[in-house]
Amino acid sequence: MARMKFICDAERCIECNSCVTACKAEHDVPWGVNRRRVVTLNDGVPGEKSISVACMHCSDAPCMAVCPVDCFYRTDEGVVLHDKDVCIGCGYCSYACPFGAPQFPTNGTFGLRGKMDKCTFCAGGPEANGSDAEYEKYGRNRLSEGKLPACAEMCSTKALLGGDGDVLADIFRTRVLNRGKGSEVWGWGTAYGKPTQGMPAQPVPKEPKKS
Repeated sequence: MARMKFICDAERCIECNSCVTACKAEHDVPWGVNRRRVVTLNDGVPGEKSISVACMHCSDAPCMAVCPVDCFYRTDEGVVLHDKDVCIGCGYCSYACPFGAPQFPTNGTFGLRGKMDKCTFCAGGPEANGSDAEYEKYGRNRLSEGKLPACAEMCSTKALLGGDGDVLADIFRTRVLNRGKGSEVWGWGTAYGKPTQGMPAQPVPKEPKKS
């Protein structure tokens, strides 16, 4: 069984926000909620990087651990979903999630709170696949139609990928090797320092001449 995951290649993301627009259009996302957003690091500085962020559908999801009513559940494909009929809108999941995925919808001037909303990996919810009730609460269920998430399919540079985690890992590994980069891609250079280049070789002691 495939384990569905997202991965975003910061070397390819051009901050076009097409993934954000595709998500909103595909699922009629509630006002005030961004199931996916693009974050830019060191904006305006040479070497800036952008990355598309949403629910990462963690294998050990903190939102599931802190929910007092157990409204979160994991599908057989590893997608983390939640049941809005069970959700009480306490907001614990929004504080626990490191990606800020669960969000309160806002209605009206003062932003009235309601049921939590989050990325579904285009997998719908607990209702029957393709039903009106499912679409109204969670949006379109593309996975049941044999399709990948709309955000990943809309990405023009293929920076954002969604699908089987093992396949995505192979794709990203190939990209890294083709770029000619090694351990610095994973942050080792930042954490442990870069290896010293051109260290002088130690002199080899010569054997004494025989008289």
